[in-house]
Amino acid sequence: MAEEKIIGIDLGTTNSVVAVMEGNEAKVIANQEGNRITPSVVAFAKDGNRLVGDPAKRQAITNPARTIYSIKRFMGRRHYEVESEEKLVPYKIVGGKDELVKVEIDSKNHTPPEISAMILRKLKEAAEAYLGHTVRKAVITVPAYFNDSQRQATIDSAAIAGFDTEWEIEDPKTGKKNKQRMRIINEPTAASLAYAMDKKKDEKIAVFDLGGGTFDVSVLEVGEDGVFQVRSTNGDTHLGGDDFDQVLIDYIASAFQKENGIDLRKDQMALQRLKEAAERAKKDLSQQPNTDINLPFITADATGPKHLMLSVSRSQFEGMVEHLIERCKKPVLTALSDASLKPSQIDEIVMVGGMTRMPRVQQLVKEIFGKEGHRGVNPDEVVAIGAAIQGAQLLLGSKSELLLLDVTPLSLGIETLGGIMDVIISKNTTIPKKEQKVYSTAADSQPSVLVEVYQGERPMSRDNKKIGEFHLDGIAAAPRGSPQIEVTFDIDANGILNVSAKDKGTGKENQIRITNASGMDKDEIEKMRRDAELHADDDKGKRAVAEVKNEAEQKIFQLEKLFKEAGDKITEADKAPIVKAMEKVQSLKDGTDPAAIRTAIDELDTASQAMAAHMYKNTGTPGSPTPSTQEKKDGDDVIDAEYEVKK
Repeated sequence: MAEEKIIGIDLGTTNSVVAVMEGNEAKVIANQEGNRITPSVVAFAKDGNRLVGDPAKRQAITNPARTIYSIKRFMGRRHYEVESEEKLVPYKIVGGKDELVKVEIDSKNHTPPEISAMILRKLKEAAEAYLGHTVRKAVITVPAYFNDSQRQATIDSAAIAGFDTEWEIEDPKTGKKNKQRMRIINEPTAASLAYAMDKKKDEKIAVFDLGGGTFDVSVLEVGEDGVFQVRSTNGDTHLGGDDFDQVLIDYIASAFQKENGIDLRKDQMALQRLKEAAERAKKDLSQQPNTDINLPFITADATGPKHLMLSVSRSQFEGMVEHLIERCKKPVLTALSDASLKPSQIDEIVMVGGMTRMPRVQQLVKEIFGKEGHRGVNPDEVVAIGAAIQGAQLLLGSKSELLLLDVTPLSLGIETLGGIMDVIISKNTTIPKKEQKVYSTAADSQPSVLVEVYQGERPMSRDNKKIGEFHLDGIAAAPRGSPQIEVTFDIDANGILNVSAKDKGTGKENQIRITNASGMDKDEIEKMRRDAELHADDDKGKRAVAEVKNEAEQKIFQLEKLFKEAGDKITEADKAPIVKAMEKVQSLKDGTDPAAIRTAIDELDTASQAMAAHMYKNTGTPGSPTPSTQEKKDGDDVIDAEYEVKK
């Protein structure tokens, strides 16, 4: 039985990748379509099937409202946080102002973790097919600037997809079994592992990660001793390739509206075609100075069909998106400042994410750091490779020569009197980390306190993100300021937080593990996991039917073609058994029983082979016994050249 491995997954906004370590080499695993990159797209087809990846992306134009992409932008977020981003997608976003975002498809609501789980399951199945064993363990990457809620939503996705969120690993050196929670690591940190693992030298690295939906920058120190220490991280979870696409979409749509008086953005099918054209144009302009956008029959009015034809130059596009380029500067400079480093002190800038192929982005990096970014790694695959490296290190335990020290991206604290956020763990603190602070009551004889936990950098708690709360009751009656309430923040290697409060006087204690930040409880996650497995089995069944149906249609087509070409060379008597078998296949092929269709195809094959053998016997065509093995009779004037040579 193959040794179980821990795979690495880059769950991206636009594309996702899965990789695994084999020996000392990380290998990207191809998906079911044979591609190394899987589009992060899920479609609910009109026939009830769920499609993931390339099949989902291919049908998006004709099924835009049921095709979900860029779901990562909505992970762990509430509706009021995403209102300005709804126009970026064609599907319906639902939920009250303070409720977590959901997607409505055919009057049924789906959570972002549930949709993401469908992508993860596809990657999981690809890895299982490649490795030959069930995969239950994974290291999954997230943007460095994901908050607690978004990280927890990612873990929930993994649970729904069938991954273990906790497991035991035996340390190969000590033999001791250690409990390990599913590891979530920051994307720039994963990229640095892939870049620097074999270099074994002291370096200061900046990872510039501009992907489809998020922008991150991390500053790391890599030591010769194998220690990867993140000094700082910063970013923008609302900035990525989607935003660049949207600028180009608006430009093209506005130009078309000015000429034809029709707003293509109000037609979902036209908008989907426009989106795909804009994405292609953006990629073309990274390789060439000009590109043409041609979309025939994009729409129609009373005067007839309308065609979209437009030329865009690289300089035009760069001018349109300059405000987005400028938005990349501040996070980089802040990360450098937090790490107490100047741009000139950075030894290497690792470029990650598809958007770093854009010349203007590369130019920005040179403007900031005074040197070119390193593009020796594949920007689409490097994050998954880093995650796979981290997975292999987890299996090595104390034998690992690599130590990864990450940081928490945002400050964590509680609300105190006057609505002020008192920070307990500051941003860019190396994790795991445990910190304690002592507080007291705000009123005389106060019997309980409400501990409200926030995440963010603003001085007032209301301006930050509330990620949990709990009460500590049973405080002994005492004057204001007398009780001593010890609050402990314990943040793990995934950036997931545990908070406890203890009254030192009475010993009363309460705590909360911020594990419901995504808004789903364990029962809901388990139900979604079972549903996902059920649909996976259904999908496999439907795929089996589709494959055997295609084979049946192909066999029938080939035989009908053979009969037509052969004409009267094949007698009706020879055809009869085959025609009967074909009719049976024809009657079953639109059914739902692949075994019955398979049996009918086998019977058709048998009948075809029997006809072929009979024809060859009667005609002496290739396939009949060769003259060299037949008995020669007097008067035969057949010359067997092959026989003569062999003799």
